[in-house]
Amino acid sequence: MRINRRTLAVAALSTAALLLTAGCSSSSGGKKSEESADAPAAGKAGTPRIKIAMVTHAAPGDTFWDLIRKGAQAAAAKDNVELVYSNDPNAATQANLIQNAIDQKVDGIAVTLAKPDAMKDVVAKAEAAGIPVVGFNAGLDDWKEQGLLQYFGQDESVAGEALGEKLNDLGARHNLCVIHEQGHVALEARCAGVKKTFKGKTENLYVNGTDMPSVKSTITAKLKQDDGIDYVVTLGAPFALTAVQSVADAGSKAKVGTFDLNKDLVKAVQDGGVQFAVDQQPYLQGYLAVDSLWLYRTNGNVSGGGVAPVLTGPAFVDKDNVASVAAFAAKGTR
Repeated sequence: MRINRRTLAVAALSTAALLLTAGCSSSSGGKKSEESADAPAAGKAGTPRIKIAMVTHAAPGDTFWDLIRKGAQAAAAKDNVELVYSNDPNAATQANLIQNAIDQKVDGIAVTLAKPDAMKDVVAKAEAAGIPVVGFNAGLDDWKEQGLLQYFGQDESVAGEALGEKLNDLGARHNLCVIHEQGHVALEARCAGVKKTFKGKTENLYVNGTDMPSVKSTITAKLKQDDGIDYVVTLGAPFALTAVQSVADAGSKAKVGTFDLNKDLVKAVQDGGVQFAVDQQPYLQGYLAVDSLWLYRTNGNVSGGGVAPVLTGPAFVDKDNVASVAAFAAKGTR
C-alpha cells in the first residue's frame, strides 16, 4: 500500500508540472473582494474573465495561508480570473462562506475540507447549482465521496509515516506531536502516520492554535513534566518557532522538527534551532486549485482524471538542502 501511494505521488507531481507550464506571476485577489497584487502579470489569458471563490479554514495570523493565497493570486492573474478569497477556522462559518460564493454565482469554488462533514451539504448545493468544486490542502480522504472534481495536496498519512522514519534515523526515542486544532482530519492523520512508523514513543499534545502564548505555556509545561521527551514535532511553522522557545524555557534538551515552513522557519533550519521541515508546497496548492478550475472551464481538463489526487508533497527541508529553498522563502513563495 505504501509503495503504491508513493508511486501515485510521482505520477501526480508530473501532472502538476504540466499545469505549471502555463506560467505564473503575481495576481489579484482579496480576503472577500478583489485586491491589487504587488507585481504585474507576465502574461494574461485571452479567455473571458471568470470569477473563482477560494474558501479556506485558515486561522487569523497563520502565515502558511499567505503562501496558499499568493499561489492562487498568481494563477488568477495569468488566467484572467477574478479571485474572491475568504476564510474562517470555524467549520460552520466556512460553510456559510461557501454559500455566499454560491449566491454570487461564481464560476468555480476551491475549498479546503478540514472538517469534511460540515462542508458536505453546502458542497452538494454548489454542485447542484452547476458550480465546479475542487479541493486542496485538506480532505484527501473525502474529496471523491463529496463529488469534487479534483484534489491538490499532500497525503498526510504518508507524510507522517515519512517523518516517523526520519525520527528513527535521527535516533529519537520519545516524540511529542503537537496538534493545534483538535478534530482537523489532516492534522490527526499526520500524528497517526508518525506513530505508525516511529519505533519509539509518540505522544499527542493538543493545544489552542489560535492562542500562541497558550501554545507556548502548554508545551513548556509538558516538557518540564517529562524530561524523557527528546523531540517535539509540530504541525505548522509558527508552532515550531514557538516550540523552540518552549524548549529553552523548560530547560529541555529536546529538538524540534515540523511540518510546513515559511521564511522564518527556513532561517531556523539554517541556524539549527529547527532540525527539519516537511514541505507540502502551499504556493503550488493555491496555484493549481485556481488554475485547474480555469482549465476545466475553458478546456474541460480534469487533473488525475477525477480519480487520483495531485500530490504536492512531502519533501524534507533540512540543513543539507535548505539553501536551495531559502531564496524562494525570502520572496514569500515557499
